[in-house]
Amino acid sequence: MEDCVFCKIASGEISSTIVYQDENVVAFKDLEPQAPKHILFIPRRHIASMADMTDADGPLLASIFTAASKVARELGLEQGYRFLTNVGPQGGQSVSHLHFHLLGGRQMKWPPG
Repeated sequence: MEDCVFCKIASGEISSTIVYQDENVVAFKDLEPQAPKHILFIPRRHIASMADMTDADGPLLASIFTAASKVARELGLEQGYRFLTNVGPQGGQSVSHLHFHLLGGRQMKWPPG
């Protein structure tokens, strides 16, 4: 999608602080961190949200989770972290490109908001 900010980050058109990337996944620091460690994980291919995923996206989802686990270890988050996605406007999704938040470095509270 030509107007999608996350597609532009994945393609390198918009610069970001990339912490991980491979052929399927890009992870970068959130510009408005909600925790001391706040990384966003996106698929390179545009998928609007989790609601748009199909069974065929299973391997991509596994790649995202594996990348997040690796980055969490590299960030020293062995004591715990939160990994989540927001779906749709009522769920808090602000960018229409599937993305997951890795949040850590502080005690997480429940309910989150």
